[in-house]
Amino acid sequence: MTVPYLPDQVSRIEAGESFFFLCHKDVSCFTECCRELELALTPYDVLRLRWATGLTSDELHQRYIIEENHPARCFPEFYLSMVDDGRASCVFVTPHGCSVYQNRPGACRTYPLGRGVTRHGGTLTEQFILLREPHCRGFDEKCLQTVQSFTASQGLEPYNRFNDMLTGITQHERIGADLRLSAEQYRLYKLALFNLDSFRRLILEDQLEYPLEVPDRIVQDDELLLGFGMRFVKALLLT
Repeated sequence: MTVPYLPDQVSRIEAGESFFFLCHKDVSCFTECCRELELALTPYDVLRLRWATGLTSDELHQRYIIEENHPARCFPEFYLSMVDDGRASCVFVTPHGCSVYQNRPGACRTYPLGRGVTRHGGTLTEQFILLREPHCRGFDEKCLQTVQSFTASQGLEPYNRFNDMLTGITQHERIGADLRLSAEQYRLYKLALFNLDSFRRLILEDQLEYPLEVPDRIVQDDELLLGFGMRFVKALLLT
């Protein structure tokens, strides 16, 4: 993926390149990056927020998630709702930091890095950017980071792994060409990827048409179920 133009505060960074950064409660800008947000949620983000809140999928969507549907786009998009406090603050931010920190979305973990992935057949190519927003004082901290060390410290491995699986759907060659979802395909896409409780019920009640038996361990394990949901959606829509 070649980025033809980047804003002044954004720069390309190579995987082995180093930078100084550290965020903690004593930096003067603490939680400023949790405001003025438009935070898109991935399927794995939604799964982890369910764990953090203890809510069902339906309850989580009703309280904290906004769904947007664009006629020109194949798939719905999901965003974390913000507090109407004049600053569009995250619903989970507190004066002491993030109340769902252990299960916070991948975009929050990645900041101030950005990661983009392109898929060509079975090959994934990563590219990274570094976002230096004027308010962020984390760059003044003398903590040397690399993309690899920062990614590991932020626990991004499962987030990136599931997001990379998702590119098998969203970057498929049919996307943006002739793919148009039926109402039922649209419903199943949302259930399999963003509402695991309902997707699990479909399986347990034998309402899911799938050529192979789904092992119990998949139904019982959220991460395995999400991986199965992605394979199911890809087979449903793209084969």
